[in-house]
Amino acid sequence: MRDVTTAQTPVDLDVQPTPLALLLLGREADPRSERGVECPGDLPSPSDPDLVERARAAKEKLGDKVFVLGHHYQRDEVIQFADVTGDSFKLARDAAARPEAEYIVFCGVHFMAESADILTGDDQKVVLPDLAAGCSMADMATAEQVAECWDVLTEAGIAEQVVPVSYMNSSADIKAFTGKHGGTICTSSNAKRALDWAFEQGEKVLFLPDQHLGRNTAVRDMGMSLEDCVLYNPHKPNGGLTAEELRNAKMILWRGHCSVHGRFSIDSVNDVRERIPGVRVLVHPECKHEVVAAADEVGSTEYIIKALDAAPAGSKWAIGTELNLVRRLANAHPDKEIVFLDKTVCFCSTMNRIDLPHLVWALESLAEGNLVNRIEVDRETEQFAKLALERMLALP
Repeated sequence: MRDVTTAQTPVDLDVQPTPLALLLLGREADPRSERGVECPGDLPSPSDPDLVERARAAKEKLGDKVFVLGHHYQRDEVIQFADVTGDSFKLARDAAARPEAEYIVFCGVHFMAESADILTGDDQKVVLPDLAAGCSMADMATAEQVAECWDVLTEAGIAEQVVPVSYMNSSADIKAFTGKHGGTICTSSNAKRALDWAFEQGEKVLFLPDQHLGRNTAVRDMGMSLEDCVLYNPHKPNGGLTAEELRNAKMILWRGHCSVHGRFSIDSVNDVRERIPGVRVLVHPECKHEVVAAADEVGSTEYIIKALDAAPAGSKWAIGTELNLVRRLANAHPDKEIVFLDKTVCFCSTMNRIDLPHLVWALESLAEGNLVNRIEVDRETEQFAKLALERMLALP
């Protein structure tokens, strides 16, 4: 069983930990549910009082050879060692802008490290401190499933009209499929621009893998109706759709979602409005459509950060996104009342697998000349995935 760091329960945001959350935070253990990979060598104990100093010493020894990226959803104990912080695409671009760094240590999840490898030079090596740090949303669309979906669209006679648009939160294989079939990648902040471009190229869009971002962008930002959207379920024959339903649809949404943002409900919104009069509800567009429709503001992670930076003192906010980030924002703005939208803990469990012991192990290994946990995308996949990413970068 892997070691995990004990985290403090965020009582300051009026949330109560569920049994599963306690397990994921290292407060409980269940051998049947623990999964991951063994680290070659000894993983430091989370109780080691010298972990912070060991991380600092290893990072100083590596100097300019290492560049540490920290995603906004990371633990505070890890984020303190990040050279830059941001969302997944910003971090991948930041890595590409540091060609002198031999090692890119990505404190995030697997698909993010893949994107960094795609965008960085061949001589740079991307390291993920814990290979079990995946993304449930990205895992909801496999290359085999998407290829089968394309066969269904072909049999329905509409494949030539369909342009794939894949969310950044997808595997390198899905990005490569998108590039190979004339599509583009999008982020939560440029999804509308990506869809505008796609509808200039074709009549329909296959949106992968997050149904909620696709639906919210199409309906809220582009004026489509819910009837213009159909949901393709890869676990049902023909995606659970008839050929006629596919032909009538403008948006073919993949049945995927974010396990963090997907748990926010309309009850969460109603409850926080009752508890905190005058509160403004700000949510991520990966939330369900009814939650987005009931919110006061909707935006990407970067949008949420900037909105709270610009908010007046004394304002009240309920934020629907990952809890590590909400806690950090609440601490950064003591002059504002910032609460978590849900009453129960909602960490990104796989992101939280990157803890201080794993980061120390990775940095010390690199400092000793041992390359560990390298994330490397094969040449063909990289070629087509990069093509899709470049189309996004070229969006007006």
